[in-house]
Amino acid sequence: MSTTTAHEAGDGCAAPPATPAASSAAAPDSPASAGVPRPVLLDAAATTRCRRRVHLEHVPPEDLGPGGPPPGDDADPGVAMRKADAASHRAALAARWAELLGSRWAAVPPAPSARERAAATREVLADTAWLPDVVGGAELPAGEGRRGGADALVRAVPGDPSAGWWPLIVVRHRVTDPGEGALTSPLARPHPEWAAPDDARRVRTVTRDVLRLAHLHRMLRAAGLAPPEGPDAPVWGGVVGLDADVVVWIDLAARSGGSGGPGGRSALDTYDRRHADRLAVAEAARSRAPALAEPSRITECRRCPWWPTCEAALRAADDVSLVVRGDAALRLRGRGVGTVRELAALDPAEGLPGPEPDPEVGEGGFEGPDLVEAVALARAWTHDVPLVRRVARPAVARGDVEVDVDMESLGEDGAYLWGALLSGADIGLEHGYRAFVTWDPLPTRDEGRSFGEFWTWLADVRARCAAQGLVLRAYCYNEQAENRWLRGSVERFGGMPGVPSADEVEEFIASEAWIDLFPVVSESFLCPHGKGLKRVAPSAGFAWHDPEAGGENSMRWYRDAVGLDGGEPDPAQRERLLVYNEDDVRATWTLRTWLTSERVLEVPLLTEL
Repeated sequence: MSTTTAHEAGDGCAAPPATPAASSAAAPDSPASAGVPRPVLLDAAATTRCRRRVHLEHVPPEDLGPGGPPPGDDADPGVAMRKADAASHRAALAARWAELLGSRWAAVPPAPSARERAAATREVLADTAWLPDVVGGAELPAGEGRRGGADALVRAVPGDPSAGWWPLIVVRHRVTDPGEGALTSPLARPHPEWAAPDDARRVRTVTRDVLRLAHLHRMLRAAGLAPPEGPDAPVWGGVVGLDADVVVWIDLAARSGGSGGPGGRSALDTYDRRHADRLAVAEAARSRAPALAEPSRITECRRCPWWPTCEAALRAADDVSLVVRGDAALRLRGRGVGTVRELAALDPAEGLPGPEPDPEVGEGGFEGPDLVEAVALARAWTHDVPLVRRVARPAVARGDVEVDVDMESLGEDGAYLWGALLSGADIGLEHGYRAFVTWDPLPTRDEGRSFGEFWTWLADVRARCAAQGLVLRAYCYNEQAENRWLRGSVERFGGMPGVPSADEVEEFIASEAWIDLFPVVSESFLCPHGKGLKRVAPSAGFAWHDPEAGGENSMRWYRDAVGLDGGEPDPAQRERLLVYNEDDVRATWTLRTWLTSERVLEVPLLTEL
């Protein structure tokens, strides 16, 4: 689902909010008179959420038909696990702060409703006898179309009851990268006055974090709890990430560069624009006014609980976004091509119908190769063709000895399993699949042991090939994940037996021996139904043993396999994960051998459609 204007088309990037008040719909305890609809109150997640989803979340339930609204995000096991892990992360940091800060820390007591939590927060903030400098678990007063809470509030001037508060959030992902320049303060002094440029970290700007801080600042301002405004004065927001060792401070008023928004806007400017837009969408839906956002497929749709609703509408309309997403779909509609069949019927040599786009508007064209491929995608979709060749023959480098690799991880906690399939010439090692795994619950130092064993084996394979003058190729599908954990394992477990140096890993990643099949598929095929391994490998003749095989499900199986939620470890789930990983590795083998076989020529060529 997407927005209805080109500049908003990339704004849909759903993420589970980390506050207790997670829904973007109006709070159930918000005030309402009999017969008067509750005011629309959005949380910060709405600003990074698809506009059509915001619309659907605020349509009166009786207008949604017999099925009603879909199950919420929590019905997705992966989302539910991430929320539970985030809650544990916040609780652990709150306990740490209570120990580090002593009397400078206060926690808002729990309460059953948002209104009661907001009242309890007010009481703690107004307690002049105590004057804590950091208040955890704060719920802010709802109003002006907003609702939400901060993981902590930091007093702008320690000890000054009239100074106001800066918002701080705790997230379970990384908020910095190696580098320099991030403004950080130690956990024991979580305050921007103690922040200094960090010579080991640079800010990893996460849009949803920055906009959530802006949302909280606007709520503090509306409640009279923000610091006094001043020209060119910074507006601080703090983030504690996965490593939970420092607070990263972001100036929400800074323009372009750093934390500023695009086009010279500050984070606050970007937030204000998005919030006003999403609020208008929600209010129109609540009041049954004409919809301000219509369905259109974008990346966010893959994990949206409303996708079945939108997919049904898009299929019924034969909407062009089923094959061409985002801004491309908007441009096609602007030229009068709104359905898949209309796109499929075009002659690319004749170009698009309708008026030429105005270069001053910045819509851009949709001609030449882009149009040829879009038409081919539409024709493939219409005839249910899963792949279309873009090239006469795909090119994949092959070796005398070949290794297929796949890694399994648990969110940000680590990589617990490296699977490898050895094939090709005899080098004195047994061919076939092998798994290098730790079943100690992540995070664990034993992960370093299993990674070290994997790397030792791979290094042995490389050394044997070099000694015999044999060419080695190692393959994966979408190297981003594998490369991340190759580097991350070295960073975390350097010095453990078998763990290589950072230079050794970088040399391997940059070498001709390490081949990512994902760009090969992207360059060689049009994929109407997606480019994921589980979408593409069936065309090569591969099928997974487990009908529920998938990344999100594997995380649930892992939790059961190691008893991460307090139960007994389940050996059956361990075996299930090993079979799943072996299938992924064998799918990679099947795909690449198919790519270099004559059978790949059975896939229709783009010019044949």
